[in-house]
Amino acid sequence: MKFLKLGCALALFSVFASCDQQKNKDANTEEVGEEISYEVDTTNYLYNINIDTLEVEQNKVKRNQNLSDILKDEGVSNVQIFELANQSKGIFDVRKIKVGNNYTLLFKQDSTKTLDYFIYDIDDINYVVFNLADSNNVFTGEKPVTLNKREVEGVITASLYQTLVDQEESPLLVNLLSDVYAWQIDFFHIQKGDAFKVIFFEKIVDEKVIGIDHIEAGLFTHQGKDYYAFDYLYNDKNEYFDEFGNSLRKEFLKAPLHFSRISSSFSYKRFHPVQKRYKAHLGTDYAAPIRTPIHTVGDGEIVAAGYSKYNGNYVKVRHNSVYTTQYLHMNKIKKGIRRGVMVNQGDVIGFVGKTGLATGPHLCFRFWKNGKQVDPRRQEIPSSDPLPDSLLGDYHKYIMPIKLELDKDHLIVSENDSTTVDPTS
Repeated sequence: MKFLKLGCALALFSVFASCDQQKNKDANTEEVGEEISYEVDTTNYLYNINIDTLEVEQNKVKRNQNLSDILKDEGVSNVQIFELANQSKGIFDVRKIKVGNNYTLLFKQDSTKTLDYFIYDIDDINYVVFNLADSNNVFTGEKPVTLNKREVEGVITASLYQTLVDQEESPLLVNLLSDVYAWQIDFFHIQKGDAFKVIFFEKIVDEKVIGIDHIEAGLFTHQGKDYYAFDYLYNDKNEYFDEFGNSLRKEFLKAPLHFSRISSSFSYKRFHPVQKRYKAHLGTDYAAPIRTPIHTVGDGEIVAAGYSKYNGNYVKVRHNSVYTTQYLHMNKIKKGIRRGVMVNQGDVIGFVGKTGLATGPHLCFRFWKNGKQVDPRRQEIPSSDPLPDSLLGDYHKYIMPIKLELDKDHLIVSENDSTTVDPTS
């Protein structure tokens, strides 16, 4: 009987031991894991269309060529072209196909070489697809855009434009920098020896740089003074602030044109080139090519827009109870600009011309303070509100590493050369 009990015990022990070994084996198996295979999508896409079974041809719109011309050359019937034009209404105006823009044709890979898709590049990002294989469906799309962070710096020897071009950088940076610093730096008076450093993001589509998205930060040294700019989201809007949290935005822009030159300054005694006599010139003349956009220097209401014998085409803007500005000799006033319309700082209100009493294309810019015409370049214009104290801690934490990058190896500026240079030459 003892031997029977012992045998039963040994048998049970053997079963449990076997179970434990199996558990350990299973546990070990789970730790090692099973080999998992993944399917890799090798499909080729163009404009989000599977092109593995399609033949691709790409071309540019030629002079006097329209949608009908392009599709007829590929064997598309007049009836189908008419249907495509109807389908595109409200999506894309086929009359706006431009000479030089790219288009892509996708054909069936068979003996018929039937055209399945016509894709037209509206610009570098946007495109419109005409699907001839599916009920003449028409739709628009956008190419994916990636942002690449870059940094550029330089010392101005001839002009800001030339300094950037010499480094094979985009001249678009000139306009963006002038926008950022429009309230601090008069770009008509940039001096030889001024220096800049800018951190920005360029836009890339199809591995090609197509433009600049925005400036993240900048350091511009002008006349020996450093001007910092940091892009910061405040009140759901990106604005630029200096290193102390003060807004770079002032009540008025420094000038109503991005670039030109001052051909005649504010003066109480100037020899008039047309009337051939000395008289007060209570404005600032900016010489610029015809049709150069004119920007209102501040928010306000249009109080006058029209034509007069001496002023030519002109616009007058009341900004508040203190300040009013006027813009004379326009080639034309922008459509929609009329008395009572509200405008925002930087809005285009017209274009440079030589209407009225003018000898050549220029803008005469006039500035009133409390009803009296004054020289705008001598006025102390108040800044917009700074960041509130409650946000300054977070703001300084955010800009600290960016400012360190701007300050790192910043180019030394000559303090002796005060030669004024043309920003656009």
